[in-house]
Amino acid sequence: MNAIVISAVLGVVMMFCGVFTNSKTAVRTVAIIGLLGLVVSNVLDMGGYHFFEKVNVRGMLSFDIIGLLFNTIAFGSTWIYFLLSGRDMERVGVNLAEYFALIFFVLCGIAIVSSFNSLLMLFLGIEIISIPLYILTGSDKRNLKSNEAALKYFLMGSFSTGIMLMGITLIYGVKGSFDMEVIRQGTLNLTPMIAAGLLLLLFAMSFKVSAVPFHFWTPDAYDGAPTVFTSFMATIVKVAGFIAFIRLFEGCFGDVKGQWQLLAAIITAATLFIGNITAVFQQSVKRMLSYSSIAQAGFMLFALVAMNNMAKEGMIFYAAAYSLATIGIFAVLLKMKDYTFEGFNGLAKRQPVLAATNTVFLLSLAGIPATAGFWAKFYMLSAAVEDGNVLWLVIVGVLCAAISVYYYFRVIQAMYFKDGDPQEIETSRSFKGLLIVIAAVVILLGIFPHWLLNQLYSFFYL
Repeated sequence: MNAIVISAVLGVVMMFCGVFTNSKTAVRTVAIIGLLGLVVSNVLDMGGYHFFEKVNVRGMLSFDIIGLLFNTIAFGSTWIYFLLSGRDMERVGVNLAEYFALIFFVLCGIAIVSSFNSLLMLFLGIEIISIPLYILTGSDKRNLKSNEAALKYFLMGSFSTGIMLMGITLIYGVKGSFDMEVIRQGTLNLTPMIAAGLLLLLFAMSFKVSAVPFHFWTPDAYDGAPTVFTSFMATIVKVAGFIAFIRLFEGCFGDVKGQWQLLAAIITAATLFIGNITAVFQQSVKRMLSYSSIAQAGFMLFALVAMNNMAKEGMIFYAAAYSLATIGIFAVLLKMKDYTFEGFNGLAKRQPVLAATNTVFLLSLAGIPATAGFWAKFYMLSAAVEDGNVLWLVIVGVLCAAISVYYYFRVIQAMYFKDGDPQEIETSRSFKGLLIVIAAVVILLGIFPHWLLNQLYSFFYL
């Protein structure tokens, strides 16, 4: 509860910051300090220090360890995102304080979808996340591509929300309640109404996490949005959608997993295949990362298909590994003037620190051993093996992981083995130092994968 209230309050604070000061440095500093406070408050919530215990949520929210663990990773990753890319938001437009306010409201929605116990709260959390993102996508008003991306994102998002509401309506019509425990009771066999509601919810959530064949809005929205906001949308927001996806299906339809698991596995396989194959043919690194995010969504869908303890812990680890690596790559991309693969030619000679850290992040996304991404994929595949019913999907996952190595290594090849035109890239020592720290964490998690979960669990049991 700490995170929901404090993130909403911080969003309002940032709105007033824009009224009382024109200093962009002051606005950015308030946002960074406020987000650090949000991280601390969530950690305290994990340790049993609840600031808002007397708030009666009437059973609509349930704060368990998985939700609180994810909140900590999401808020911590956003804090790193602010430190790395906060200055780049200034180039989008003059409304810097409002950009930070919208991001805090998104974090409030994320805190809700990680702890909902009612379909009503799921809907509210998804909408609190989505509406600010529509605005951020079209925030570069001078760019027609950004305006087009915002319109496509809004229309597709509204359409998927309508599908979600229809699914919730059908389930409410049968069960007479939005409470997930009530919905799960007696749902041992799928009646036509509940089956229809399940399918609509499956399709709607697949839209939100850009799973194939509901992914067609993603490349245009991510490519057209200002790059600094694409970084946030493709990482923390995407992983939050998966947490909500897993929580919804485990809470409502966990007892009938055998009846929808095959469909989820087919969507997973299609997401892995289409995401990786289309990424191979891209000429823009930003657009390649957009399709790469679809491929990464395919691996995160393993947690939904398996839905066991290893899958949930693996999802938490995947959230950290994927978010850190992708935020780091986009931070480097923001410093580039040319987003094509040719724009990275010879980067290692001009900016060796940027090239080296970017290589670590790319290797992690490819799942190369000794990086966090390797263990993230290993946990997902192990969860599917433990389930035992979708071994064919594990083979598909391994093959698609091998395909992904090609387009990630294209960037590495351009940086180290090709000569390019000299470009002036402005970076500060603090920026490079933070990139080195993040790359070190990615490698540390690749060598000691249990360290993250052990540290987070220790807070919960204090």
